[in-house]
Amino acid sequence: MAKLLIRYRWWLLGVAALIGVAAYFVSARLDFDRSIESMFASDDPVLHEYVEFKKNFEGNEIVLAVYDDPDLFNPDGSGIRKLSVIAGRLKQVSGVLDVLSLAEINKALEFIYLKQKQQPIVDPDDKLAREFLNIFDGYTHSADRETVSIVCLLDPSETARGHRQETIRELREIISQRSGIVDDEGSNNQLAGLEPGASGKPGQLTGEPVLVSDGFDFVERDGRLLGRTSIILLSVVIVLCFRSIRWVVIPITVVYWSLWVSRSIIVMVGIQMSMVSSMLSAIVTVIAVATVIHLIVRYREALADGKSRQESVQWALEILLVPIFWACVTDAAGFAALLFADTGPVRDFGLMMSVASLCVLLGIVMIVPGLSLLGRSIGFEPKLAWGEGNLKSALTASTGFMQGRARLIALSIALISIVISSGIYRLQVETDFTRNFKPGTQIVAAYEFVEQRMGGAGVIDIAIPAPKKLRMEYLEKVEALQDDLLKIKHASSNEPALNKVVSMADLDRAARQSSRALSVMSPEIRYRGMAGIMPTFAKTMRYESASESDQDLFRIMLRTSQRGSAEEHRELVRKIQATTKLHFPATADQPAPKTTGIFVLLSNLVSSLLADQTRTFTIATIGIFVVMLLALRSFKLALVAMLPNLLPILMLMGALGWVGARLNMGAVMIAAVSIGLSIDSSIHYLWAFQRWRSRGHSVFKSIQQSQHRVGRAAMFSTLALVAGFSTLCISEFVPTIYFGGLVSVSMLGGLFGNLIVLPISLILTHPAEESPIRTSSESDS
Repeated sequence: MAKLLIRYRWWLLGVAALIGVAAYFVSARLDFDRSIESMFASDDPVLHEYVEFKKNFEGNEIVLAVYDDPDLFNPDGSGIRKLSVIAGRLKQVSGVLDVLSLAEINKALEFIYLKQKQQPIVDPDDKLAREFLNIFDGYTHSADRETVSIVCLLDPSETARGHRQETIRELREIISQRSGIVDDEGSNNQLAGLEPGASGKPGQLTGEPVLVSDGFDFVERDGRLLGRTSIILLSVVIVLCFRSIRWVVIPITVVYWSLWVSRSIIVMVGIQMSMVSSMLSAIVTVIAVATVIHLIVRYREALADGKSRQESVQWALEILLVPIFWACVTDAAGFAALLFADTGPVRDFGLMMSVASLCVLLGIVMIVPGLSLLGRSIGFEPKLAWGEGNLKSALTASTGFMQGRARLIALSIALISIVISSGIYRLQVETDFTRNFKPGTQIVAAYEFVEQRMGGAGVIDIAIPAPKKLRMEYLEKVEALQDDLLKIKHASSNEPALNKVVSMADLDRAARQSSRALSVMSPEIRYRGMAGIMPTFAKTMRYESASESDQDLFRIMLRTSQRGSAEEHRELVRKIQATTKLHFPATADQPAPKTTGIFVLLSNLVSSLLADQTRTFTIATIGIFVVMLLALRSFKLALVAMLPNLLPILMLMGALGWVGARLNMGAVMIAAVSIGLSIDSSIHYLWAFQRWRSRGHSVFKSIQQSQHRVGRAAMFSTLALVAGFSTLCISEFVPTIYFGGLVSVSMLGGLFGNLIVLPISLILTHPAEESPIRTSSESDS
């Protein structure tokens, strides 16, 4: 095979170039699925309730645009006029269905008074205005009436969701600007509270859709950052280690070619990128760079033995083609285990990585023979790294040290591993989604602002069965439910868990208590009047089925703090569900109430991913063991190969438990990913061990040769890849920081496993008899 690859290297390189160009243009069409729904299994009941709710009600995705304005209730109406202009501009943003603010409520009051009263919302003696202000306190304004909140109801259509990122950007730009707003009287005004002065804080944009959108923004940006800076750092490391421009170009070419081809296949299959699959480029870089570095070391050894460039490339391929093949197949098999996950994006990621692993294999075969022999003076041939002679001596000597102390070292490692790994039982999951962002970032500052001024940014929705025509007994039942919901308290602090509970029942009560004329009307007529004044808001609060046989629904909106653990959030949701079912139990004629919203989805997000990891990691371990069994054709060696790769992962997860670190989205996938990253060096090590044994060498001699030959390549590749992944630690998205840091640590752990645990395991599991050593094979030729 190596001879064929050398003979047809120019044809292979030309075909690879054509495929790469075509794949580049196809891969440009790869889409990024930004929906929170994509992070859940399609049959997840929590997701099903959310999708059903979204289909029935408009405005179920809410963004809050908040700013300070001490003049909001100025009797001259200037604060309301400014608010009206801002709300109007927000409403014009593509993707916004409607807005709700004090300006809209003021217009509704003016309509009720037939325009006989101007700016009734700022009239302290207006009874109806006071009732409305009490109802919307915490939604449209703060309790001290100096902070304004504009509720933006987002368009739920697929077209609008496809442009959600741009919608969020425009809303944020409008609410955070300092000047240039023209009020309805035509004068150019500086917005009070939006410029340094009273509060010194600009306007802020919050809400679960903003959290999700910003999270995806950070993930996309981090992916691009890793793609650029990791290549630069990897190039620097390779240049410093081998001082060869040619062998910098080769791994970079293989990485980009593999990415373009795998992404083009993903496009043709119809899969979209998600928050989970953002690590695609990172892992492709790991596989490709590690493989090429093994080739560099072998190629350089052949040159040192006096072989020509072509003979050296052919010899390196002869030595490494089989372990490279099995390494890539093992990677593909490990990632294929993710196909058994419940979560759609995790399954898609497994398919992506399986395809990408095989694309790396194809890229090595098609690109390396041609580029390594292209021209005569392009770059320099790889040299010995500074201190490499000492490294070789240290690796060789380490086998002698371990041979005499194998049992003692193994016992020490076992005891330390048991102690550290036991920390797994202390692991906790970080499920406060706001903690996925670094303190001081714009989204965190916005949430702190809203939590302090408005009492909470989390929105929970309840959908309860409703009659075709509203009646007083039904509205009184809803009011009783709302009163009981407000009595729910946090288990830890015994403080009220909900800051606000609002429905159309509140508006109806305010209307009938403030006006004798309105009080004599039926609830249905009062609702129709409100729907005529504020049609979009009415549709967000009540679902009226077109069919007489289908159930109508009534919406109750709850506000709570976004901060807190997911267990606290889930416990709150359970209490809400229990309270709601007491007032509206399921019967043969009507379904049970539903509690849903993005708040509920986010509280279940990381737990859903964590459940997938446990299953997929187990399947990945079994799948990789089977492939190792096929590759090594030895049950004993396959078991030996698994130990140095599983042990560092268990120790890493245990260490996280002991230090009190919480698993977030960047950490929950690390176990399944890590085993695929470290297994490649084990395959190269054991394949070299088997080759030396097959040539008649002793166990010790075979381990010694594998240690310093494969060990050097493993050291160089680990150094290069840790340098590349360290770039993720400057991200503003905490899961990305976790992923970059934990991958680096896991790779160092894998290096420890392959250079310490693996040789000790071979010493303990193989007889130490000396076999005749054939001097003709000392050079491994």
